[in-house]
Amino acid sequence: MRSVRARAALGATLVVAVALTAAGLAVLLVLRGNLTDRAGLEAEVTAREVAGELALGTPYAELELDDADSHPVQVTDEEGRVVAASEDLEAISGTGTAAAGPAPSAPVPAPAPDGDDDDGEDPGRGEVSTDTPDFVNGTATVDGESQEYRFAAVEATTRQGVTLTVHAGAPLAAEQEAVNTVRTSMLTGLPVMLLVVAGVTWLVTRRALRPVEGIRRELAAITASEDLARRVPEPESRDEIARLARTTNETLAVLEESVGRQRRFVADASHELRSPIASLRTQLEVGAAHPELLDVPGAVEDTVRLQALAADLLLLARLDAGERPGRTAVDLGALVREEVSQRVADRVPPQVSVADPGPFEVAGSRQQLARVIGNLLDNAERHAERSVALSVRAERQAVVVEVTDDGAGVPEAERERIFERFVRLDDARARDDGGAGLGLAIARDVAVRHGGTLAAGTAAGGGARFTLRLPAAPGPVR
Repeated sequence: MRSVRARAALGATLVVAVALTAAGLAVLLVLRGNLTDRAGLEAEVTAREVAGELALGTPYAELELDDADSHPVQVTDEEGRVVAASEDLEAISGTGTAAAGPAPSAPVPAPAPDGDDDDGEDPGRGEVSTDTPDFVNGTATVDGESQEYRFAAVEATTRQGVTLTVHAGAPLAAEQEAVNTVRTSMLTGLPVMLLVVAGVTWLVTRRALRPVEGIRRELAAITASEDLARRVPEPESRDEIARLARTTNETLAVLEESVGRQRRFVADASHELRSPIASLRTQLEVGAAHPELLDVPGAVEDTVRLQALAADLLLLARLDAGERPGRTAVDLGALVREEVSQRVADRVPPQVSVADPGPFEVAGSRQQLARVIGNLLDNAERHAERSVALSVRAERQAVVVEVTDDGAGVPEAERERIFERFVRLDDARARDDGGAGLGLAIARDVAVRHGGTLAAGTAAGGGARFTLRLPAAPGPVR
């Protein structure tokens, strides 16, 4: 089944069917047991009444065994011979003997004495067993009609010391009729109940899933129109469907922002690539027409700039694709010294301050972290007046690298915007001097991929301060 409503209705119906069937069987078993116990109690009462008469010395012929229809009685001796039975009893089963009535040769008890015997002693009286009687189900035929009975067997001892067993039965017709009535009612009502459960579940599920259908239609419309600014309807309820709608809208918002950022990135990348490619093409065309006018240094400079921009775009693409940094141990102190040693020809050579003791190891990609340090130094050197300072220190299970300059600094309102791609605060600055606006964006992305942060602030002298914080390696890292 492809319909959630159909599956829910079917599942609820099956669960209710199993529950009702189990409950019905339990009710039938309890009802049958109670009615059977009641029949057994009636049979026991009758058996004990007859046993009491035998214990008092009543002769077999004088026993009150007239109610054969409702309580057939059969009395057997120690050898299993029938000595007394209800008058109309024609056949019986379940009492341990096939004979229904006493045989012609059945023993006749001696008459009960009226007083003391010759020795002057009281012959006493018999007794009835107080043990729990044995119960068994059987059949009896009385006046040509057979039915099932619950038989109770009670032992009695006569005055002469003869042990007799009284089998008395109580009919099970009422029990069978009650059980059959209940079973018929259940079999009749169960389908009706299941139809009601299925219908109610179908309607309730349909009502509950109605917002889902609205969400589906809106998502289909968004897919068809490619308009990520649209949002799915959010139900006023606070259930799972409302949370699903809110989560869907949040996802659409993130997706819209991501697609917009991607489109801006492509547009900015195309714009940034257009200038060096156009300049290089112009120089090559002029050189082809007039070799003596070819500006080789300018062509090389445009080529280097184009190569650097392509490398930045490729790195950003890898970061956006979720590329994970390596787990190599990198000493940031040594890495900083190495990066600074390669910048002796910079306009403003950086001053390095590395706190002792070292090393300051972090886990990550040495190449990407070197790119972060290099980009921060490039940015500081581009904006500094006379000095650039760089420091490394350990702080609360982290390694902190700070790069400061004595330039104009970064306005507080722009301290997050400068980390966006292709953003330059000084738009009037020439591209050759200001770069493409990718350095700080790459630096922050790499820092985040390494589990760290990169933030902009104000240096003590009023210039810009960039703080790179990376988690220190917890132990030996390979």
